[in-house]
Amino acid sequence: MAATPVLDFEKPIVDLERQVEELRRLAGERQVDVAEELAPLEAKLSSLRREVYRTLTPLQRVQVARMARRPFTSDYLRLAFTDFLELHGDRQFREDAAIMGGWARLEGETVMVIGHERGRDTKENLRRNFGMPHPEGYRKALRLMKLAEKFQAPVVTFIDTPGAWPGLGAEERGQSEAIARNLLEMSQLQVPIVATVIGEGGSGGALALGVADRVLMLEHSVYSTISVEGCAAILWKDGKSVEMRDRAANALRLTAPDLLELGVVDEVIPEPVGGAHSDHAAIAASLRDTLARQLEELRRLKPDKLVRRRREKFLKMGRFAE
Repeated sequence: MAATPVLDFEKPIVDLERQVEELRRLAGERQVDVAEELAPLEAKLSSLRREVYRTLTPLQRVQVARMARRPFTSDYLRLAFTDFLELHGDRQFREDAAIMGGWARLEGETVMVIGHERGRDTKENLRRNFGMPHPEGYRKALRLMKLAEKFQAPVVTFIDTPGAWPGLGAEERGQSEAIARNLLEMSQLQVPIVATVIGEGGSGGALALGVADRVLMLEHSVYSTISVEGCAAILWKDGKSVEMRDRAANALRLTAPDLLELGVVDEVIPEPVGGAHSDHAAIAASLRDTLARQLEELRRLKPDKLVRRRREKFLKMGRFAE
């Protein structure tokens, strides 16, 4: 994995990790036992990770959600699923690599998996368009959802995008219509749908994969109608300063605990100490178990009841009673 910048609040953790690694290296070279010296350092490192990630601000959670070190859709497909067969193209214009999807098995059961894919290095970022789909990406996703419905297989989606691509070509090919069509069709799909926000869920580009029977979020992921930079620029004419971005992040209520409290998401999946990027295998195992449990519950519902409950779930959002 390519080296990625260290976030400011992570620097004490990284410095301590380097001390531990250096001590291990020297011990290996000199063939000496350093267990007594390592134990307090490792305990301190574990405690520091826990404390730092327990007290993250909303803006810091945004930074964590955007990390290139976090596991992406492709990582979860490799670690949590088996027998993945990728399907390509929307059958109208072209293949959009910002969304990947295909058949896979979850605990032996066949499912259709669809998710945003960002890319980690420059070459992959450009190929994946930084995880920002064009209309053909959403039309590919819809094609795969309808294919899953045809074969009565559940749909699992992973949300991780700053938003849909706002370029001229995307607008010419009907970006807003493609997103709106997905919202409509997902609300009527007669198979179980489970969506998980694994990183940054931004605007309609995220919601186009998010109309699901169960919406899950990883502990340090974020989900909002606009980016913190965009919000700060519109409301306070300053999308660059840390102060304004921090103010926007607090106002947007975009963290997993906030959205669980508001009823926008149904469950928050705890991440390993130090975030999902610290242990890909552990978070993949937690996600696999949660998805299997949620799908097992949804499979018990008849299609008409499934659709009715899904529509009611989204229609009641934003209703408040005094």
